Amino acid sequence: MLAVVLVSEVAATQSAQAQAYKETVLHSFTGSPDGASPWAGLIRDKAGNFYGTTHDGGGPGQGTVFKVTANGKETVLYSFRAYPDAAHPEAVLIRDAAGDLFGTTTYYGGAYLWGAVFKVTKTGKETVLYSFTGGTDGGYPTGGVTRDAAGNLYGTTVDGGEGSECYYGCGTVFKLDATCKETVLHSFTGGKDGASPAAGLVRDSVGDVYGTTYYGGNATCNKGENSGCGTVFKVTQSGKETPLYTFTGGTDGAYPYADLLMDAKGDLFGTTSEGGDLNCTPPYGCGTVFKLTKAGKLTVLHSFTGKADGAVPNGGLTRDAAGNLYGASGGGNGRVFKLTQAGKLTVLYSFTGGADGAGPNGGLIRDAAGNLYGTTMGGGDLNCSVNEILGCGVVFKLTP
Repeated sequence: MLAVVLVSEVAATQSAQAQAYKETVLHSFTGSPDGASPWAGLIRDKAGNFYGTTHDGGGPGQGTVFKVTANGKETVLYSFRAYPDAAHPEAVLIRDAAGDLFGTTTYYGGAYLWGAVFKVTKTGKETVLYSFTGGTDGGYPTGGVTRDAAGNLYGTTVDGGEGSECYYGCGTVFKLDATCKETVLHSFTGGKDGASPAAGLVRDSVGDVYGTTYYGGNATCNKGENSGCGTVFKVTQSGKETPLYTFTGGTDGAYPYADLLMDAKGDLFGTTSEGGDLNCTPPYGCGTVFKLTKAGKLTVLHSFTGKADGAVPNGGLTRDAAGNLYGASGGGNGRVFKLTQAGKLTVLYSFTGGADGAGPNGGLIRDAAGNLYGTTMGGGDLNCSVNEILGCGVVFKLTP
């Protein structure tokens, strides 16, 4: 195990004081027909329009792909219908030069009910590009896809593959070419290489992809049938997988759930949902923000305490030109934070659980003026509820 560097947690915790960012709710979901429970973050086009997904709601109640203009007008581009169509998207979208959108959906979706990769055109025509079988090809893609210049898509599945140490398989890294032919680049074994990659991938200039596994790696962490605290990995175009870091479940963190962020140097930034400050629950620490260099040196930039700074950062990070990181944490109704690379954390906004939203689960995007945009799973219209979560979520803007 490579050395772990911890930035001062005392300084970081003391700096977690609310800063007055103004929130504007661009759209409050009502369930039908506009959708409900946006689990993932947003993407933005050059005209300032936002695109995202809702996990639930829409006409048939299986989730939607939506567009929201800068002044808050929402349009449902597509409502999922479930088998044999896709259903229940959980990940952020990507967009090509023509304006077409690509993403993944999870359970009850696809021809085999193991999830799917889909495309939605800017006019709202949907195509299921690939349906997972749950076998060696993978199953249950909870992370999104990334795309290369040739139009190939790359992603992960939580289940499936050839790994026998996991009940439904230990997951895969896959490539889907322009003809919709799938190639499994790596099947996780549940050992040192990891298991159950829940997040999407980032891709470097030579085409190698990087991601995290939720389980596997170090067997000191155990959750039911699954062992290991998770890993950060690299997979080459030829399918060679290298674990870059293995989490121990201690101060370095455990169970990474969100997408990684890569800077120009090739350093990786991410979050773990547990580990860190082990005096904080649930149940083994409240999560971390970390940096991993190309050489495999991990620095914990912040350990969440479950107090003013929140807990369980399930979403990914975004970065400004100065290297400051922005993300969201749970605990209570959730918070949006800024974190310097020196480890100083500032809470920019705390959700109340009312009309302003509750439970930010996805990543954020930031514009040139410093405004932040994202979604919450709950809050908003409190006459709407899904799965006992009060409110169907919002699309929000935070202004400095």
